[in-house]
Amino acid sequence: MEVLHDAEAEVRRFPRVAAPLAGRRAAAVAVVMFEDEHGPAVWLTRRTSKLRAHPGQFALPGGRFDDGEDAVAAALRELREELGISAQRADCAGLLDDYPTRSGYVITPVVMRVDGAEPVPNPAEVSELHRISFEALDVEPRYLRIPESDRPVIQLPLIGHLVHAPTAAVLFQFREVALHGRHTRVDQLEQPVFAWR
Repeated sequence: MEVLHDAEAEVRRFPRVAAPLAGRRAAAVAVVMFEDEHGPAVWLTRRTSKLRAHPGQFALPGGRFDDGEDAVAAALRELREELGISAQRADCAGLLDDYPTRSGYVITPVVMRVDGAEPVPNPAEVSELHRISFEALDVEPRYLRIPESDRPVIQLPLIGHLVHAPTAAVLFQFREVALHGRHTRVDQLEQPVFAWR
């Protein structure tokens, strides 16, 4: 429990940077920390291939704001809808930097701690649910160069796959902040070309 306590404290101390919408839509994702008999971890989903937007991609529970919602409310609702986990505003440790996406969103990552919850993935949205230990998350990212951008494309090698931005950027910043206390920015990290369309 000490590791999660320290991670929460680091997130609370983090001086996040907000991004203007500038014509984009507001969205939020939930970075859910928990501890079980195997140690501290976070949840990572794979979107079902039937979804219209970003089918089959690895993602954190999340989506666009409903009317009247802020980032925390949207993340809590999406977590409940996608994984059946009911968390409270008091479970939120803080926010990471906003990440503007190539698909027209500004994503606000909401870091929360929810111990003892048994996720029940919604099959209409989630095809796979993965437990990513803090140890596995503490992996060195890969960076690629593409002709379409002067920013490096980030990839995180996790669960035998390569996870791309925006999810990779969010998880990398979470790792830097929560696990190492480093105030690392990720707005310079690019998404792969398939996310531009």
